[in-house]
Order: sequence, then C-alpha cells, then structure tokens
Amino acid sequence: MGQTEQTIIETVGLTKRYGAKIAVNKLNLRINQGEVFGLLGPNGAGKTTTILMLLGLTEPTSGKALINGMDCTRNPISIKRVVGYLPDNVGFYPDMTGRQNLRFTGRLNGLDEKEIEERIERLLDRVGMTEAGDQKTGTYSKGMKQRLGIADVLMKDPQIIIMDEPTLGIDPEGMRVLLKLMRELAQEDGRTLLISSHQLYQIQQVCDRVGIFVNGDLIACGKIEDLGKQVQKENHYTLEIQTSPCDDRLLAQIAKLPKIEKVEKEGERFSIQSLTDARKELTEFLGTNGYTILHMHQRGGDLDEIYRLYFEKAGQSDEDKSSEKNRGGRFGFGKGKKKRRG
Repeated sequence: MGQTEQTIIETVGLTKRYGAKIAVNKLNLRINQGEVFGLLGPNGAGKTTTILMLLGLTEPTSGKALINGMDCTRNPISIKRVVGYLPDNVGFYPDMTGRQNLRFTGRLNGLDEKEIEERIERLLDRVGMTEAGDQKTGTYSKGMKQRLGIADVLMKDPQIIIMDEPTLGIDPEGMRVLLKLMRELAQEDGRTLLISSHQLYQIQQVCDRVGIFVNGDLIACGKIEDLGKQVQKENHYTLEIQTSPCDDRLLAQIAKLPKIEKVEKEGERFSIQSLTDARKELTEFLGTNGYTILHMHQRGGDLDEIYRLYFEKAGQSDEDKSSEKNRGGRFGFGKGKKKRRG
C-alpha cells in the first residue's frame, strides 16, 4: 500500500446507463493515497466508463465519484488540476521534439518559463529521455512515447495519475523501465496510480490491489494474495507437481493420502486437488518414498488464474473467456483514437 491510508478516490453507488445497457452498476470503491490500483476487465466491462466519470468527462446516471472529496461531475476543472491522464495511444505533435511538446504542456498549465525549463530537464532525466528530448516525437518508439507521456503528465505535478493500457506494445526492457517508474511514482512521490490494463502479469508486478469488472459489476476487489486465498478456499487447493520417477504407482499412492480429493496425471506432471494445503505432507511423503521433486506449484495465487476463476464464478462462457483472455493473460479491449492528454 501507499504511504497513508487516506482515501483519495471514492465512488458511491456509481452507475452509468446507456439506454437499456448498464455500463457501470452501483460501483462502490475506495482507493488510498499512494496506492497503485489495477482495473481489470474485458471490452465493455465498465473500466473506461468509470475512468471517464472520474475525469468528469461523462455524467453518472446515479451515484457519485469523488476525488479529494470533490464531486467529479460538479468540479471537473478542479479535478483536472490534481489528476493526470495517460491514454493508451499517447498523442504528441510529431514534428516537435520531446522538449517542445513538454514546453507546450507547461504553458497550457500556466507555468512560468523558468519553472517549465527546470521541470523539463528534471522530468526528462527521471524517465531516461534526456538525450531523446531533442528528437522529434514522430521518431519515437511506443516505449519512448509512454515514458515521455509520463513526463508530460508530471509537468503539472498531479496527485493522481490515471493510465489506460500503459504497457501495451512495449518491449521487455521498456516494460521493466516503465514498471519501475510506476512504483517510484507511488512509493517515492506518494502519488496515486489507477491503471486500466489487460496484461495481467505486468499488473501483478506493480499493483497493490486490483478490481475485476464483468458486465458493469465489480465482482472482486482486493490484494492479489487475498484474492488468491479466497479462490483457493472456495475452489479447494490444486497442486501441480513433477517428480522423478513419474509413474502410475505414485498416482495410486497419492490418491490414498488423507484430504486428497482427486489426482490426475497431465503429461509428465500430476494435478492434485485437496481440501487443505497439502504441500508439507506431500513433500514428506515423496521424500520418504524415494521420489525427487522437480517442480511444485500451488495454483490459484497467480492473477491470471484468479481472473479465470472469478470469471467462471460470474458465469462467463468458455467462448467468452477464450476471446477475452487470448491465452497470454490478455483479453480484448477496444481501442479508439485518442486526443492529447487532459
């Protein structure tokens, strides 16, 4: 969690309808200062609509959204002073350099020229873009644009940064730098980050808590480890192990152990379902009987698995999950052309 437990973003019964469709359904959510919170969900789940209501760009049908105690609908200008927004497709003027784009943003936010220049140098250094600052942004890679986008957002020194798919299309090294920067923004600066993303592995590395959206409903919210424990409690424990030797005799022996509900052989590995965490007992049993453990993994603690199981609980079909997850822990999220950051 962040430096304090002070609530900085809050929604109370927040609801948005488009005709008969409920885009966001009675959302109750609190995000603390200095926290990195991840919004997860497929296309049409309600993430983007929630962000638009927080930014004061669309009005709720009922309920309210608050930032620093201010109503987001009634005080959109005040909200923009404390919130920075980084869209998925960061827009810069391609024929201007990075420095020139940042200078433009500083002037839009009413900063004096001396402060603008000081911030530009400081922020370019922070995001590792000092040398690239004199290049035209039309030559930038996606990762460079995202890092300059963070510098651009920081020009007005916001308390809160909302990011839409910030890691999409970035190479592994760019991903590492970006995730490190996100954590620093929260841990060192005390800023609050709200991240909408479908890249579950990256979110697992950087977020303190996550919220899972399905059809306008927030069906799960909490720390990843707590959600994992809840999944295990409701679905029992599933342990994946690989041993040497790996034979059918072991399959029969494990099935006889106390609290073991089901054992299946999946290729060279065993999948073991139990009423409780059976790792300690199984380790002792295997060691006593001359088996070497080559691999052991308790399913349910990874965000990808948590997400899948909560979707099953919410009644999503296999076809829906297949298209939404797209195998690599990714699910579809419609993209539109974005304007410059607000």
